[in-house]
Amino acid sequence: MIIRILIADDHAIVRRGVKDILTELQYPIEVHETSTAADTLHAIINDQFDIIILDVSFPDGNGLEILNQVKTVKPDSKVLFLSMYPEEQYARRAMKNGAHGYLTKDSAPTELVGAIEKLITGKKYVTSTLAQILVEDLSSSNTEKMHETLSDREFQVMLELADGKKITDIASSLHISPKTVSTYRIRVFQKLSITSTAELVRYVMENGLHKK
Repeated sequence: MIIRILIADDHAIVRRGVKDILTELQYPIEVHETSTAADTLHAIINDQFDIIILDVSFPDGNGLEILNQVKTVKPDSKVLFLSMYPEEQYARRAMKNGAHGYLTKDSAPTELVGAIEKLITGKKYVTSTLAQILVEDLSSSNTEKMHETLSDREFQVMLELADGKKITDIASSLHISPKTVSTYRIRVFQKLSITSTAELVRYVMENGLHKK
């Protein structure tokens, strides 16, 4: 059986690198590539892939939104996130939304191969870091943390604001208007019960969501 894999990332050098690494798999594979959220969704809807290697951030959308679409239209496809964002930021949310694994782009090639082979056998891939995060979630209070009530886009804006990005810069990177970013900012502040960016930064730090 040929394993059909889609590599969805907006950087050609990343797609090329992943494609080369996939040659080490002990399975016959057929690899396809997409570079935008729109093309990725089009490919997923109109084709069938066993595994989708997905980035978190695209110029025209984000991977978490794509994941939600995958679970609706192609629930048998397995999604592995490969992202520049550390696991503390997006892995928990990705797994909660139905992803089968999460790796950062600085992971060793052998780890990516191992993750793909695990997904092929029908299992999820959990790194030691992510396992610790999930264990801490289980051992903590059952009360939902405030940031877990944020939508995927609100969560993304929260992290960008906490990283010191200006509203105009966030708007440019997410391909939305500054007014829309400001609206998300208001929602984030309301849901986190905070009134300033300083409080937002403190909240992100205290909850281990900051970049390391």
